Amino acid sequence: MTTGFFWDERCFWHAGGNYVFTLPVGGLVQPQVTGGLPENPETKRRLKNLMDVTGLTAELAAQSASPAEWDDLLRVHPESYLTEFKRLSDAGGGELGLRTPFAAGGFEIAALSAGLSIAAVDAVLTGGLENAYALSRPPGHHCLPDFPNGFCLLANIAIAIETAKARHGLGKVAVLDWDVHHGNGTEAIYYDRDDVLTISVHQEGNYPVDTGAIGDRGRGAGQGFNLNVPLPAGAGHTAYLAVMDEIVRPALDAFEPDMIIVACGFDASACDPLARMLATADTFRQMTLRMKDAARDLCDGKLVLVHEGGYSEMYVPFCGHATIEALSGSAITAPDPMAETFDIRQPSPRFDAFLREVVRDAAEVLRVPVG
Repeated sequence: MTTGFFWDERCFWHAGGNYVFTLPVGGLVQPQVTGGLPENPETKRRLKNLMDVTGLTAELAAQSASPAEWDDLLRVHPESYLTEFKRLSDAGGGELGLRTPFAAGGFEIAALSAGLSIAAVDAVLTGGLENAYALSRPPGHHCLPDFPNGFCLLANIAIAIETAKARHGLGKVAVLDWDVHHGNGTEAIYYDRDDVLTISVHQEGNYPVDTGAIGDRGRGAGQGFNLNVPLPAGAGHTAYLAVMDEIVRPALDAFEPDMIIVACGFDASACDPLARMLATADTFRQMTLRMKDAARDLCDGKLVLVHEGGYSEMYVPFCGHATIEALSGSAITAPDPMAETFDIRQPSPRFDAFLREVVRDAAEVLRVPVG
């Protein structure tokens, strides 16, 4: 048994429009030489390059996959949305939602990104792989069924889940989203259902600003099956691990999933331009190890990580390498060059005590049995 790594060079070719940060060029927003959206190919390409250089890629079952089929996309997205997306893509590109521009061929690349997620889930579910990482791009956790936003054009994880349910009868799935931004798309898709537990750990009031409240617990049959853990800006290593131990693991134990999927964003890192958190490469390593333990105890090790955000070209590769080291159990490491300086910048004892209180309070609020 081994760890799968699903990637495709074509996903790095997904392109947005002429932007500076998240602002379109024009008026007083001057173009820059290296302009573009923060969601650019270099964070993912540099992760893959680092893995190649250290030799980690060679230890994995690295492979591509077929694009998601139209019928698979229809399990989550209405035909009207897909048709308009395909039309604009064929016409040279455009923008369907908020901060989701795409160039010609954007539909096909997004379908390939979803296809990587489908293949990773399929291979782990059917026993071909122990666990897997899908380097999907464009990302997916902000995408609603009929409205893309936050750089996300198709709901990759939801598409993979629904395809696995249709093809293989997959039962209960837990989705843990540790991207620094609220996983509003995944939440919306499963808000009324009790067969998918959604847990989002995110920076409070970051993006989207109107979702992710701790009181949003699901609706109808889904009541209690949606957990939001908004953390104050500045939360670091200790707070994230406390959330894993005091909120996420108890929820997983109660739910008893048949598979765990992680929406794996690295934008909670200490130098990400779109967030103000203090996670380190070791934070992601330790969270991954905890999810491996949970998957081993609850669902025969069935664990898939799907790449979401992370916008520091320098640091995402080290966070991703640490994560995949832990996922695969490899002895190959890529020592974190920022470890010392980011450790010094962790929350003070006084602020850390406050953060632990925030986590304890959240655990108390969210202590509604699921399963």
